[in-house]
Amino acid sequence: MKMSTTIQQRIEELKEQLNRWSHEYYVEDKPTATDAEYDKAYHELVALEVEHPEFVTADSPTQRVGGEVLDQFQKVTHTNPMLSLSNAFSKEDLEEFDARLRKLTNRAIEYVCELKIDGLSIALTYQNGQLVLGATRGDGTTGEDVTGNVRTIKSVPLSLKEPWNIEVRGECYMPKKSFVALNESREEEGLEVFANPRNAAAGSLRQLDPKIAAKRNLSVFLYSSPSVEELNVSTQEELLEKMAEIGFVTNPERLKCQTIDEVWNYIETIAAKRPDLPYEIDGMVIKVNDFAAQEEIGFTVKAPRWAIAYKFPAEEAQTIVRDIEWTVGRTGVVTPTAVMDPVQLAGTTVRRASLHNIDLIKERDIRLEDTVVIHKAGDIIPEVTRVILEKRPETSKPYEFPTTCPVCHEKLEHLEEEVAIRCLNPKCPAQLTEGLSHFVSRNAMNMSGIGPRVIKQLFEEGLVMDVADLYKLTLDQLLALDKVQQKSAENILEAIEKSKENSLERLLTGLGIRHVGTKAAKELAQHFKTMTALQEASIEQLLEIDGLGDIIAYSVKTYFEQPSVQELIQELQDSGVNMTYLGVTKDDSAASGHVLSGKTVVLTGTLEQLTRQDAKEKLESLGAKVTGSVSKKTDVVIAGHSAGSKLTKANDLGIEVWSEQQFLDSLA
Repeated sequence: MKMSTTIQQRIEELKEQLNRWSHEYYVEDKPTATDAEYDKAYHELVALEVEHPEFVTADSPTQRVGGEVLDQFQKVTHTNPMLSLSNAFSKEDLEEFDARLRKLTNRAIEYVCELKIDGLSIALTYQNGQLVLGATRGDGTTGEDVTGNVRTIKSVPLSLKEPWNIEVRGECYMPKKSFVALNESREEEGLEVFANPRNAAAGSLRQLDPKIAAKRNLSVFLYSSPSVEELNVSTQEELLEKMAEIGFVTNPERLKCQTIDEVWNYIETIAAKRPDLPYEIDGMVIKVNDFAAQEEIGFTVKAPRWAIAYKFPAEEAQTIVRDIEWTVGRTGVVTPTAVMDPVQLAGTTVRRASLHNIDLIKERDIRLEDTVVIHKAGDIIPEVTRVILEKRPETSKPYEFPTTCPVCHEKLEHLEEEVAIRCLNPKCPAQLTEGLSHFVSRNAMNMSGIGPRVIKQLFEEGLVMDVADLYKLTLDQLLALDKVQQKSAENILEAIEKSKENSLERLLTGLGIRHVGTKAAKELAQHFKTMTALQEASIEQLLEIDGLGDIIAYSVKTYFEQPSVQELIQELQDSGVNMTYLGVTKDDSAASGHVLSGKTVVLTGTLEQLTRQDAKEKLESLGAKVTGSVSKKTDVVIAGHSAGSKLTKANDLGIEVWSEQQFLDSLA
């Protein structure tokens, strides 16, 4: 009982510490802990909660990773409607707004100006200080229950310092950096990109799988509450201060103004700062500060009379498309870029704009010599919005899309599940350097000593044009490279030679087949046993592998159908690279009778005769499951030199401990 109490106390300590660090980082923007300190505490908490699930609570930082996948969102009726705002588009509109208000109340009017975040409106409900509901605005009366996704947003507190029963409202958004990174990732994967951060935020918050939402790095600014009586505040300024005090993230970029002239000056100040903000805004929200004055002024059917949203004019420009360039990315995705007459936009000169993929060009019917409107998506990425058809030349013809790679001239493929076109040639120079780096990496062919600098030189000197060329390198060629000495060159050649003995799954990993990682490579190698059998496999045969799925099966089949791939495999085989699976099959491991077959094993400390990866592979070949943390489910811990907390924990739990030598002896 005492042990349980101690463990529970430690879990509570870790939760409090991690939540405080998270608040300092995401809300206050004043981190006091390093990433390493946070990670260490977080992993300790995870391990304790795995071992003691009875102590897991909803406010634990470990619960932000996303829960069950939903079939659909449940509807939520807002107790207090989430009203929209009337819009203003000029200083005159704001002056008229001010004049109307002064006729509706005799109270002194001052305004609070807040940035209008371009995101998705949300409402958060807390009971006894615990987050119980996160909902979208919907139509203002009825929204959707997105609690699971809201819980993944690190700037949203899962619990409050006091047992408040309150509702707060604000905007969920995606920071500009996250938006750019997300679109770059989707473009590489051949997926449709998001038009702007708002769409990205909305799409992420409305994911039925919270684990996807958790990866999207969403954030919030909270700025209103129907619970002002509970919070004991009488002005908007006090409300924002109180919300920040409680632990909610509010936007510090705001200003209290006495006149519309002051409001307008602030709008102009923010408009100038807008491109440099880390999030996208589309205007300014102006609210009467005093709640008593708000009550007197009242509401229309759709909106409060005491607030208005000033909308920034769209930052757009016209120019002419002179050319469309196609570039090949790391994964073979071929991306179009419009080359245009230079034009000023959002303080910069723009000459190029992303067109993302062929579907977008088709949808907007973009042609050479077209006059187009461009804007900056998220104030960052120049993008062609539309074509001005009345300015289109009479001789204009629909754009003809490339059918061959602009670099290697191999046929381009438009895979069924993608919006992108893709070069599947593994010898394509545009993909080669990244492909080479992946091929020699530790989890693939494990050629130590061949880093990015060496690969770049090899490629630039024309010594390595595909992965097969690595096996043709000579000592003299390596010594001719910059900063490569005799010993380094010899080590590289030794690593290359040793890699020929690798099992088939390493080669499959190194080839960089789309959607085929180390796990899928192992499954394919175990099932088909030889490269020839895999090359000849049909879609139906590939799908026989449990859990492989249509996407991987189609990707593998498409890859091996390429003549250039077949040529590459033959070159590798001629160089002496092993083409068979050398590990133990699943049937063999089950029948091996090894003492570790079917056991859960943890590796800890420094191994002297094996690398950690080699040891893991040997264990898996025996049919053992290798995990990263010690728990009651662990059967054996293999401890090397300087084993630390995992060994201590294993001893405390009475788990069997082996030395590295014991493990090696068991293999004899």
